[in-house]
Amino acid sequence: MQGVYNIMPLIDRNGKIYNPPEKLFSQDNALKILYDTFIGRCFLKILTMPFISETAGKFMSSPLSEPLIKPFVRKNNINLSEYYVDDINSYNDFFTRKIRPSARKIDMTPESLISPCDSKLSVYDINSDSVFKIKGSSYSIYDMIKNDSLARRFEGGKCLIFRLEVTDYHRYCYFDSGIKSNNVHIRGVLHTVNPIAFRRYNVYKQNSREYTLLHTKNFGDAVQIEVGAMMVGKIQNHHGKCRFSRGQEKGMFLFGGSTIVLLFQKDKILIDEDIVHNTHQGFETIVKYGEKIGIKYTNVKQKI
Repeated sequence: MQGVYNIMPLIDRNGKIYNPPEKLFSQDNALKILYDTFIGRCFLKILTMPFISETAGKFMSSPLSEPLIKPFVRKNNINLSEYYVDDINSYNDFFTRKIRPSARKIDMTPESLISPCDSKLSVYDINSDSVFKIKGSSYSIYDMIKNDSLARRFEGGKCLIFRLEVTDYHRYCYFDSGIKSNNVHIRGVLHTVNPIAFRRYNVYKQNSREYTLLHTKNFGDAVQIEVGAMMVGKIQNHHGKCRFSRGQEKGMFLFGGSTIVLLFQKDKILIDEDIVHNTHQGFETIVKYGEKIGIKYTNVKQKI
């Protein structure tokens, strides 16, 4: 099997399937050396340590990194007219650039469940034993949040995986209004969130991550987990315990790919059928910040 998109192909909300650009195959080959060879895995033990990403993050936040911006924009065909790009003095300034409101419409319908970020989305049932599988790796909610009593509250619910690539907008918002708890940080290592890593490592229970319990107005209690990835030195959440509003910016990732995981309790959400179908077929669905991806649960049953 060759290339990330042979493992997790992408599809948009109109049903268009995206073939991988040639440049991704060379990236995949490099990751295969890291994850599938003995020498690569020896090097990986060092590369995935948080201090490595933190050191890289310091460079990316310095003016020395500014020359990297223009080649990245050209290579990835980024439309800069969608963003505020004044006062960009480093690569991380550019990577965390703010998007213009006109470029991302927030669905403010109270019953609409919105995506918190630009990403590639997959949706899974949380089984009665709290174990579910993501691309060949088994996970329990406890693995992710290290809190057994909280994990039990989500048995029978839904797990939404939003995987961000380096070309995605790396700020994220609240999907509803409500009250949040303090952030809980779990220090770990920093594997790539490229699916190549899933074959050998349970990435979502090993990577550095931060989570909070959200008491939402329309979707009950939910947990949002931000998961760091290789070369992501920092998860930057803006708030501790506070009230929040739908569409309000919650935080951002610094340089690199990363993931947001949302956990919902049983009978709280109903995911849009195209996303459910796409996950069944082995596709990740391309979604955008603020876009409707589901609704508040009704009496209609849904099995993923």
